[in-house]
Amino acid sequence: MIKALDRSMIAGTTLFEGLDAEALDDIAHAAKTIRIAAGETLFEQRDEADAFYILIVGSVTIAQTTPEGHRVVIRHIGPRDMFGAVPLFTRSVYPASAAAVTDSLAARWDSATTRRLMGRYPRLVINALTIVSLRLEELQNRYRELATERVEQRVARAILRLVRQSGKQVEDGVQIEFPLSRQDIAEMTGTTLHTVSRLLSSWERRGVLDGGRMRIVLRKPHVLLAIAEDLPPAGMHPTE
Repeated sequence: MIKALDRSMIAGTTLFEGLDAEALDDIAHAAKTIRIAAGETLFEQRDEADAFYILIVGSVTIAQTTPEGHRVVIRHIGPRDMFGAVPLFTRSVYPASAAAVTDSLAARWDSATTRRLMGRYPRLVINALTIVSLRLEELQNRYRELATERVEQRVARAILRLVRQSGKQVEDGVQIEFPLSRQDIAEMTGTTLHTVSRLLSSWERRGVLDGGRMRIVLRKPHVLLAIAEDLPPAGMHPTE
């Protein structure tokens, strides 16, 4: 653990938009940095929520386990994303677990430090509310998708979300930058591994994407978008 980080590592983070260099220095120096090995859990669902985090490097998955024991992936966190934000507004427990997908580095601010910084920089409160509101809207959209859309649409939307979040242009398309298994996609979309495997195999045969072990490269985004919107182009038919 390193005692402080440089402001350049948090500059550009949505939570800190509108703050000057002096404020960013103060916020950076108040943080602790934590290295998380791939597969390591940073906090567990229902742990006491005593801090929030900004991911600096790597990838983290936020997931819930239902009372029946089913794992549901809520969100994939990329660099400069905020997570574990419960202490910003309430003293409670974490509603989900956070685990590193790849070797990662995160900045951590404990609850007392967070309250002090928010009192000093009110812009933090506005930015945090904006982020939380957007994520609530995202969850509402996910719920609507589960309630109203076919599985093929949900899987297509999930892949497109990940491409927008962490896609990198490569020679043959746009690659999702962190390891992603078919089981991960199933847990994001409320379906089974068998169904996801069937859909991805079909899209691979059609040249829509390339999928390997923990890897997805989207080759025809417009086709996947049409599937997500239930408007297949000529020659493409939804897989029931």
